[in-house]
Order: sequence, then C-alpha cells, then structure tokens
Amino acid sequence: MAKKRIVVTGVSGQLGSELESLWRDAEHFDVVYLRRVDLDLANPERISSRLANYAPDYIVHAAAYTAVDKAESEPELADAVNHLSAVEIAKYAAQHGAKLVSISTDYVFAGDQDFPLDEQQDTAPINVYGETKRQGELGILNVCPEAIIIRTSWVYSTFGKNFVKTMLHLMTTRDEISVVSDQIGSPTYARDLAVLIDHIIDKGPWIGGIYHYSNEGQCSWHEFAIAIRDLSGLTCQVHAIPTSAFPTAAKRPHYSLLSKEKIKETFHVAVPQWKDSLKEMLLKLEKNI
Repeated sequence: MAKKRIVVTGVSGQLGSELESLWRDAEHFDVVYLRRVDLDLANPERISSRLANYAPDYIVHAAAYTAVDKAESEPELADAVNHLSAVEIAKYAAQHGAKLVSISTDYVFAGDQDFPLDEQQDTAPINVYGETKRQGELGILNVCPEAIIIRTSWVYSTFGKNFVKTMLHLMTTRDEISVVSDQIGSPTYARDLAVLIDHIIDKGPWIGGIYHYSNEGQCSWHEFAIAIRDLSGLTCQVHAIPTSAFPTAAKRPHYSLLSKEKIKETFHVAVPQWKDSLKEMLLKLEKNI
C-alpha cells in the first residue's frame, strides 16, 4: 500500500520545524516540507500549480504572515499570505480530494471577554493580522468545508524565535526586565500541537470545522515570564506592567484563553498543562545547547 503523502507549508517556522522533527523517521507517511522558495504565499495565483507538483493526500498549512505589528503597515501582503493564499490552498484540497489542516490564531477575537472562548464565540479582530487570519478561516471553510482549522495561541518551541527564548536571553543579560501583566491566555508548546496534528491525521476521526488548541491553564505574559525564570534557575527581577506602558503598532487582545473542550471530545486527546510543557521544552533546549 502506498504511503499517504503529507505536504507541510512553513517548515522553517516553529510548528513546521516540530512536525519535521516528529516525522523525521515516520514510516507510515511520505512527508514533503515546503519553504517560501517552494511555495511563495505572496503570490496566490501560483499556489495550485505548485501543489500539483506534489499531489498531497494531506496538507498541513502552518505557514503565515505572523509579524503582527508590521502587518499594520503591510495589510495587502498580510492579506495575500494569510487570506488569499489560504483560500487557494483550500481550493486545491477540495478539487483534488486532499484533507487540509490549517493553523489560525486567538487574534481573531477582540479579547474583551473574561471566560474561556469556545469555537462559537463571536470573532472581532482588533488588528490587521487577526483580520487577515479570520478572512482566511472564512475563505477556507467556504470552498473546503471538510477542512480542519486549529486556532492556537502564544506559540513557542525549541526552534525559531519566540517569547521563551527572548525571555531567557534578557534574563541572562539584564538584572531586571518588565513584562505585560494584563493580557491573559495560555502558551502553546508547538511540539504538543504537532503531536495533536499527527494524531488527527493518523487516527482521526476526520471531522471538519474550527477547533481551539493551546496548553491547559491560564496565565499572563508576566506570569509566563516568571515561570520561565524560576524553572531556569535565574534571578532576574521581572516587573509587571500594563499594556499601556508598552505601546505597539497593533492592538493585542486582553483576554484570549481558548476552551479546548471541543477538540478533546472530538479527537479523544489529552491536553498538557502549560507549565508541564514549558518544563519539557526548557529541558530539551538545555540539552541542545
């Protein structure tokens, strides 16, 4: 029996890198990893012909324009990458019978609620990045209703640049730092998300729609930073500051904790606690240094 072929976009990103690591010795999949040079999402009109070269059975669309602040000054590019190209990938999947997993974001929400957000919660993006990702979601489901869209938040990994690595650098080079304390959510270890995607593709069931996934528990960015410091045995002083003291080009949701009930019930998966996953990542990072 021929192996199922999976095409992964955005392999140089955190999730793409984790999937490549997870599937390095996979015997049951034939995996093709695409970088920007292989699939340029800034040119949506070329997507279909590029994908046809690989004839995938599954597509994991992990690539995105994720420069949240820069998107405010590059809305057309962000829209081409996060919306128009996502729709073209979904069209290809629908026309050729490929199953699609696409990654979205908690930034589709306004962040003005104070309870875990489920998939039925109204969306109301407050920045260009969030708006382009929401339009991508709508476009995908319009042309490929069987697609699985996974919204996630605060992603970090041993690969690439992320909050955890930034904090470790700052805490080892400074005596004190300040971190925002009034934005609430949950971190997501990209390795856990990669394991979830492997489970969905390998074991199913395949039920299209939008799902939420982050690690369990909640924290602020300040609390996240404190945990990074303490688990790493560092002594840097970490001050709590409000969002207003750290202005950025793009607004951020103040509360974007995601409810994981739907994804746990549908795919029968357990979701690790965020501190447990952070410990795992830091140990792995230490071994790799």
